[in-house]
Amino acid sequence: METERSLVIVEDDASFAKALRRSFERRGYLVTLCDGIEQVAALLATTPPGYAVVDLKLNGSSGLECVKLLHAHDPEIRIVVLTGFASIATAVEAIKLGACHYLAKPSNSDDIEAAFEKATGDSTIALTNRPTSIKSLEWERIHETLVETEFNVSETARRLGMHRRTLARKLAKRPMN
Repeated sequence: METERSLVIVEDDASFAKALRRSFERRGYLVTLCDGIEQVAALLATTPPGYAVVDLKLNGSSGLECVKLLHAHDPEIRIVVLTGFASIATAVEAIKLGACHYLAKPSNSDDIEAAFEKATGDSTIALTNRPTSIKSLEWERIHETLVETEFNVSETARRLGMHRRTLARKLAKRPMN
């Protein structure tokens, strides 16, 4: 498999992963699907990819571990992190761990391929003057703590000083996929 056009999609949603695979195969990529870090580790031992698309939340674990593993294996790999819940904290961590870009779902193959090409930041991007709401700040803090606790809801609730059921209700209102 040629490294330049080989792509691994690390996604636990099988239907979304298959749709992405078909789209990237039509673009000339050689695509491998993985649904967790164990499959990624096995893939790296045999056929390292040149590109990766990693879902942030994988079957209750963090896709950031996959980003870390992929980047440690090959610092030149172009990694894009996808998430149904985008937060500043996880975006910063993904970039620190080696991702080249971070996209919120729904994103299509056009968005992802464009993100692969962005090797550097864009200082001309317009700044917004929209203040952050209290709800957004609360949600970012909840998600940041979830990442710190490896998505352990009970421990997250304890660290945030809230009842576990209260946190569960908040999470049910705004899913993290």
